[in-house]
Amino acid sequence: MAAGDEARARIQRLLVTGDNRLKQGVDPAKARESYEQALAVARQAGLEEAVRPLVEVRLADLDRLTRPGGRDESSRSAG
Repeated sequence: MAAGDEARARIQRLLVTGDNRLKQGVDPAKARESYEQALAVARQAGLEEAVRPLVEVRLADLDRLTRPGGRDESSRSAG
């Protein structure tokens, strides 16, 4: 596998890991960590321009979900 292909595969795994962490209710900081790692790998591989929009959307959603009144907070008070 070429270095670029390896980087793309790692970026994809990190994005999916972050997404899965959110779906499974893991600490949102862990999801953020996965997304930021994906961006760092993209930067190192020269793929930042292609990956940054994907990461920015996820980080914006994460911020929206974890601020007071977001889904994360409302799901806690529903129990």
